[in-house]
Amino acid sequence: MHKGRLEAFSDGVIAIIITIMVLELRPPHDAYAWSLAPLAGKFLSYMLSFIYLGIYWNNHHHMFQAVRHVDGRVLWANMHLLFWLSLIPFVTAWIGENGFRPAPAALYGMVLLCAALAYYLLSRLLIARHGADSPLGRAVGSDRKGRTSVGIYMLAVLLSLPAPVVACMLYVVVAIIWLVPDRRIEKVLSE
Repeated sequence: MHKGRLEAFSDGVIAIIITIMVLELRPPHDAYAWSLAPLAGKFLSYMLSFIYLGIYWNNHHHMFQAVRHVDGRVLWANMHLLFWLSLIPFVTAWIGENGFRPAPAALYGMVLLCAALAYYLLSRLLIARHGADSPLGRAVGSDRKGRTSVGIYMLAVLLSLPAPVVACMLYVVVAIIWLVPDRRIEKVLSE
């Protein structure tokens, strides 16, 4: 199957997820600058989640530039990834509303962990379909960056109950790791 419909559908779903997420940000009822202060947690959680969705969209786009075809397994793996990404607005609202308390911090991390595992599965299925010597296979390799992220997420989830602020800092660390542009695929495609 051609990959175009999968890419277009995924782009649309991610755009809708971002739209849903921003609708959770409600302006204060008065017009004073200090009335924004209670919204700080909501805005910080929104900003981090927006960055995460941007990272996923960017990497998803790059990954599909390196492949030619998809099959049923890839379609379902992509839906699996989109499922976890679609939960980001919920956990973003919960953690933003509750000031980074343990349970919301843990669930936020679980959703990020499951999204990372779903992305890893999707990339492995695409590599299996196109071969380890394909552009994607060569670019991703052993995916040390992805495996490191999963490890940090697992640690953060464990720390979220006794130290939710530390867990949230670890979620920021993973975002920073991925925010630095990943040129592996671009490099292989330009060869």
